[in-house]
Amino acid sequence: MRPYLPFLAALAEHNSKEWMDANKKWYQETRAEFLEDVGVILKGIGEWEPAMLAFQPKECVFRQNRDIRFSANKAPYKSNFGAYFSPKGKKSEEPGYYLQIQPGNSFIAGGIWMPQGDTLKKIRKEIDYSGSELAKIENQKEFKSLFGEIEGEKLKTSPRDYEADHEFIEYLRLKSFTVSSKIADRDIESGNFINIALDGFRKMIPLQKFLTQAIEDVEDGSGIL
Repeated sequence: MRPYLPFLAALAEHNSKEWMDANKKWYQETRAEFLEDVGVILKGIGEWEPAMLAFQPKECVFRQNRDIRFSANKAPYKSNFGAYFSPKGKKSEEPGYYLQIQPGNSFIAGGIWMPQGDTLKKIRKEIDYSGSELAKIENQKEFKSLFGEIEGEKLKTSPRDYEADHEFIEYLRLKSFTVSSKIADRDIESGNFINIALDGFRKMIPLQKFLTQAIEDVEDGSGIL
């Protein structure tokens, strides 16, 4: 049985430095097990993303401390464990895979969240040229069944340089390109979430490839931008 949910539930209830200091050993033991599980996931992703095998688990795991400088919520710690797997690291704009563990709110996700302007323009240009490919990915049976639609905050109107009646305007209006799927608490507790995560991440591969192609196509004589 994994210890994550009891610890995170207690942390959410007693979110203070004093409580964390008093339960430092519990936190360290729980985090150490999470790092082991992240290592298993890293190895699994490495089967199709060999660059990930160069990373250590701690390089993929987010810090527990929250940045509260500009937040109305002054709780000092996150009440979840999170890990992000991307070939260029968790701070890059490359497509990646995300795992969150939190009581009642565990899930996997993938894609790109709120890319910078230049990156977003590249993705939109790829959609302009190859939107039918993205639609095919979204509507593939296994993908659709697990993730539903490609999601993200949307512009209220069409983006600059694209007509409102563009065949793929709903994709073009997106400001993020992500998919997600919930994980039940029982699967976190049993450790089965590792298999669930890897299976879900594999199903995301076509979307990740589409986004990666969009970002990496540059004006070098062979690219389309």
